[in-house]
Amino acid sequence: MSFKAFRIHQQDKGVSVGFEQMEVDDLTPGEVLVQVTYSGINFKDALAATGKGKILRSSVLNGGIDFSGIVAGSDSARFSEGDEVLVCGCGLSETRDGGYAEFARVPVNCIVPLPDGLSLHDAMALGTAGFTAALAMIRLEENHQSPPHGPVVVTGATGGVGSIAIDMLAGKGFEVVAFTGKQDQYDYLRQLGASDFIDRASVEMGSKPLEQAQWGGAVDNVGGDTLAWLTRTVKPMGNIAAIGLAGGFKLETTVMPFILRGVSLLGVNSVMMPLEMRDRAWQRLGADLKPAHLDLIAPRTIDFDELPSAFDDYMNSAVTGRTVVRIGQ
Repeated sequence: MSFKAFRIHQQDKGVSVGFEQMEVDDLTPGEVLVQVTYSGINFKDALAATGKGKILRSSVLNGGIDFSGIVAGSDSARFSEGDEVLVCGCGLSETRDGGYAEFARVPVNCIVPLPDGLSLHDAMALGTAGFTAALAMIRLEENHQSPPHGPVVVTGATGGVGSIAIDMLAGKGFEVVAFTGKQDQYDYLRQLGASDFIDRASVEMGSKPLEQAQWGGAVDNVGGDTLAWLTRTVKPMGNIAAIGLAGGFKLETTVMPFILRGVSLLGVNSVMMPLEMRDRAWQRLGADLKPAHLDLIAPRTIDFDELPSAFDDYMNSAVTGRTVVRIGQ
């Protein structure tokens, strides 16, 4: 059976990409074959497809770090033909063929049954961004973050993770402060639930080991100097869920916030995640953590053929929210 796939060839100096025809036997190994219905575009996908980041750990793979679809064949008792499923992370487009293909074959322990309350389209409107935001919420809850402790700052607010995190936090009664350089998106962020805004260009981050404590907690998509500033400005016993590194991977801070204020830095990894936690997070995404404004967060659905022209906007920070990619019907 021949099908279409968006292939990324890792080369010494960048990548070459494009649509190719494949056979099922050409796919990386796995117990379950899925006919892909939808995928999405994440910043990591854009890095891989443009060669701006070395994401692939193989010479050639199908792109796409997540997908939803219908089981077309299974060697596992956990899934049967016709089951609706989704896969996020789990090495897709890094060590395994990803979701930018009409078929994908994956290990059974990577697959999550489509939760009640979500369609296959909804699952990719959320995608890895929604899954990551849900993991951040769970980690904050488990470390006793609560609305009375004060406002929660969300950096990278207009991106997929940031947008979904704002909606989730507001839905749980938190006061949310959106940290962004896009002042023209304040109305969008306000609709999601943000009640205040920080223009990143106007922030004086200071250089003291501890600055004035202002925030009950934070969800950080940026890393670098912004994350360091958050460690110095979060209130005693507050939490920071660290998700991304768009602003840099180095963290220059001191032990003072952690030993004098009891601030907790909570790492969030959406790739290496036990199956039990995957199922738990996705069940909640179909229930109490489902964003109230998902149509606003993911307003764009593009066809598979449009995919190659969509990545540059991500690299140029010209995208707000999420983009769903329609792979098949």
